[in-house]
Amino acid sequence: MPKQIARAAAAAAIIVALALTTAFWPAAAPIAAPEPRGVAQLAPELRDRAQQILGIGNERQRATELKALARSDKGSRPFLQWIYENDTSAVVRSAILPLIVRQDDPATRAFVQRVIEKESSEPLIVASALAALHQLSTLDIARRLEQRIEQAQRAGDLATVRALAPEQERWLSQRGGAALPGFLRTPPPVFAAKLVGGAGMRATRVLAFGDFGNGSADQKRTAAAMLAFHRKSRFDFGITLGDNFYGEGLNRPDEPRWKTEWEILYTPLEIPIYAALGNHDWSHPDSPAAEILYTKQSKSWRLVAPYYTFTAGPAQFFALDTDAVSVAQLLWLEEALRKSQARWKIIYGHHPIYSYGRHGDTPGLVKKLLPLIENVADLYLCGHEHDLQHLRSDGKLQLFVSGGGGAGIRPVDSGPRSVWAKSAHGFTVLDIERDRIVVRFVDAELATLYEHAITTRVAAAP
Repeated sequence: MPKQIARAAAAAAIIVALALTTAFWPAAAPIAAPEPRGVAQLAPELRDRAQQILGIGNERQRATELKALARSDKGSRPFLQWIYENDTSAVVRSAILPLIVRQDDPATRAFVQRVIEKESSEPLIVASALAALHQLSTLDIARRLEQRIEQAQRAGDLATVRALAPEQERWLSQRGGAALPGFLRTPPPVFAAKLVGGAGMRATRVLAFGDFGNGSADQKRTAAAMLAFHRKSRFDFGITLGDNFYGEGLNRPDEPRWKTEWEILYTPLEIPIYAALGNHDWSHPDSPAAEILYTKQSKSWRLVAPYYTFTAGPAQFFALDTDAVSVAQLLWLEEALRKSQARWKIIYGHHPIYSYGRHGDTPGLVKKLLPLIENVADLYLCGHEHDLQHLRSDGKLQLFVSGGGGAGIRPVDSGPRSVWAKSAHGFTVLDIERDRIVVRFVDAELATLYEHAITTRVAAAP
């Protein structure tokens, strides 16, 4: 029942957004076609919305609403394919093409090939189809390499595992057309974070936030709250939990948005902030490299590789790239955790392992990452869900979602693993002492929404 309410709320939000935005878009021809195919496969509360989209005159607004519909319902592919076949707008068709080809199967590949061969007069669509074909091909190569690695693991052939793992990671990094060279992918040796707040006399205080870089009023308001909190209770350093820049990252180290959406908002904290990449940071082929290289130009931004580790007081932090967790990254993490002498082990990345937000659990992380860290690490912090959550694992690992940094917030549900959840803009504060960590969610009005203390041993979830 709560999920139905959440989906209904999402559908209502789309309708309200449509009412507010269509009045400001110039008119263009809506779709004139027979009864759309695939509507019956949508969630019931979204079927009327799908019909309404057909009447939107402006092509860009129509594309935006279709993408929102696809995010709300994973069964939207038949309807989107019908739109693609009947919509006359190249803008709409190129925008929804990546949503149609999200899964790799023979039918999808055949569909993409037909698009490439047929759409010779529509360069936007041809470019989008070629990008989709490239992604399908590189992911297929990466999967084949992973299968060979798994065979070698079962046979105990560690030399083959270590030889093939970097190749699999290279293909994964190219899945969206990115050209991230090996020297930018390779994590440096463990280093010590610069603590600027006087830690040692008190707890090490850490700021954590995710899903923020859109230049919105909410991002600026939440950033101002972080600074106000800092002026009263100083942070030693910060971490980001990905989706640092919407919608496709930043494609150059000299992009003007670095100033307006990072430097002006977060550099006044006068602390280093150690970033993690999110899916939006991977959306442009050049964005991961630009975000790594910008580290040399900023007093506050720190991203030394897609994944890396550092120590801070009694804790060691492990920043992960969860957009595609390679075998090489898992091997690196396993070894780094084994070598760590830190009292507390804190892992952070973008995607949740478990979640009751819009995206839900991340199956790949549940299968591959969780067994590695569940009884070894103490905290896992992430974003991706635009809400705030505390969840339990089956081991000692505590899970915190902090995705309220500035992007539009979304409804959040509850479930068996939930400890606490709220849909709100805000950030997370970690106070790390030798014998405990206190985790606080603070909203954009500086109210403490929730506080939880983690001590030496945490009881497993029921």
